[in-house]
Amino acid sequence: MASREPRIRLDLNNPVFQDQLLTLPKEERHAALDTLKTIRQLTWNQLYRHPGIRWEKIKSVQPPTGIDAVYSLRINQSRRATAHRDGDFMRFLTIAPNHDATYGQR
Repeated sequence: MASREPRIRLDLNNPVFQDQLLTLPKEERHAALDTLKTIRQLTWNQLYRHPGIRWEKIKSVQPPTGIDAVYSLRINQSRRATAHRDGDFMRFLTIAPNHDATYGQR
């Protein structure tokens, strides 16, 4: 019997992420929640190949102490979030106001 790869577990407890998620306009917030539902159904290997989410390592931003790397992902049509992997967990950090802000640019 082959072992099944576990699904991604979400950590949405970062206060900055929560504030940014909850203050999105209604349509954007609902789209972001749909993306989070999708992510919960994926394994990490599926996420890495998912064409709509676009999990990408951010090389232009120094990760916080204790975090190997920070990644960006599409959270809705117009915004990207930042997160990092911690075992089976995807721990969310921020939702950028625009695409360039995700990568430390203005």
